[in-house]
Amino acid sequence: MALETPLFSATLISPEVQSILPKGYTCRPLQRSDFKHGHLDVLRDLAHVGDITEEQWTERYDWMSKCNGTYFVLVIVDKNREGGKIVGTGTLVVEKKFLYKLGTQGHIEDVAVAVGEQGKKFGVRLLQGLDFIAEQVGCYKTILDCSQEKEGFYVKCGYGKAGSEMHHYYDSVAEKYGV
Repeated sequence: MALETPLFSATLISPEVQSILPKGYTCRPLQRSDFKHGHLDVLRDLAHVGDITEEQWTERYDWMSKCNGTYFVLVIVDKNREGGKIVGTGTLVVEKKFLYKLGTQGHIEDVAVAVGEQGKKFGVRLLQGLDFIAEQVGCYKTILDCSQEKEGFYVKCGYGKAGSEMHHYYDSVAEKYGV
C-alpha cells in the first residue's frame, strides 16, 4: 500500500471549509504516511495516547482503511512546515443502525487542535468538515461526547445537548486517564 494512500476519497472534503482555511493550510483525509506528519502529537494535546510505534499506527490505519465507509479521519495540515505538519484532526465513525428506517448515524470523535494552533477556528473547521462528510455519506444525524468545559464550543457549532454520557470501563489505565 502506498504511503500517501488516503483513508477516504478527497471528494468528501468540504470545498467551503477548504476555501476558508488560512493561506498555507489545507484540509484532507488522513494518509498512511501521517504518523510522520504528527498525527499523534496533535491527539496528545487532547488526551492520553500512550506509546505507539509507527508500525502499530500503520497497522491500525490499514485496519481502518479495510472498514470501507466507516472511518473518516480528517486532518488540517500546515503546508508551510517541512513535509506538511498536521495541526488538527477529527474523526467521523459511521454506524449502520436498525433504528430510524435502517438509518446511518455519525459519531464525531477525537477533535483536536495542536496547542500552538488554537484560536484559528480550526476546531470549527474540523466540525464543519466532518458534518459535511456525514451528510455526504447519508447520516441522518451526528452525535458526540464532550466535557462540560467544551459544551459551549459545540453549542456554537450547532450541536445541542441530548442526554448524558455514561462510561463502564474494562481497562483501569483507560479509566485513570478518562479516555
